[in-house]
Amino acid sequence: QVQLMESGGGLVQTGGSVRLSCAASGTIFSINTMSWYRQTPGKQRELVATITSDGSANYADSVKGRFTISRDNAKNTVYLQMNSLKPEDTAVYVCNANLKLSLMRRPYDYWGQGTQVTVSS
Repeated sequence: QVQLMESGGGLVQTGGSVRLSCAASGTIFSINTMSWYRQTPGKQRELVATITSDGSANYADSVKGRFTISRDNAKNTVYLQMNSLKPEDTAVYVCNANLKLSLMRRPYDYWGQGTQVTVSS
């Protein structure tokens, strides 16, 4: 059983910073990409940032220059440093990991429960 556990959300003022963490636990052979998505009511889930196993990162245009994704492969953990936050960044942030449970099995996507980030104006 694989679990992704997010932490670090909360209430922050406009212009402030928050750091999210997501730790994957369980019987994991390897993790390919790790990503952060965000979800707001009435909107489609949006991909915020993705990082590959070798550290290559990509960002949504709306967060470029403000957010930084990183990972610690030894800890199976991905982080999202969010700076210069805006009210429109308010959302539930959900962690995703594309991983393999063993050498011979295909990779699957696993999801966390999400953590709320609220940016007050």
